[in-house]
Amino acid sequence: MRLLLTWLINALALLALPYLMHSVSVDNFGAAMVAALVLGLVNTLIRPVLVLLTLPVTLVSMGLFILVINALLFWAVANVVEGFHVAGFWAAFVAAIVYSVISWALSTLLLQKK
Repeated sequence: MRLLLTWLINALALLALPYLMHSVSVDNFGAAMVAALVLGLVNTLIRPVLVLLTLPVTLVSMGLFILVINALLFWAVANVVEGFHVAGFWAAFVAAIVYSVISWALSTLLLQKK
């Protein structure tokens, strides 16, 4: 049940992005659900491999290269999922950060341990 609630929270965070950034658009709730699912899968399966492969660059940049990886994955998901659009790399860079903050805040508020 917690996994489904997390998926819903991430979809809601994606739906909030177009109100904060004009360079991101989500057509409808279904597209947000699919994009949230694909983002979750990409972050679970592909992101750790990319972080490992780029470890030297990440160490030299003191961890800031992980933000670039997040932006590239966010942009890639936007290119794959129909109904979810990001204008470019820098829009994806900022959107990935804003999406993370919104998702974290909603998760903190709604998924409190009892």
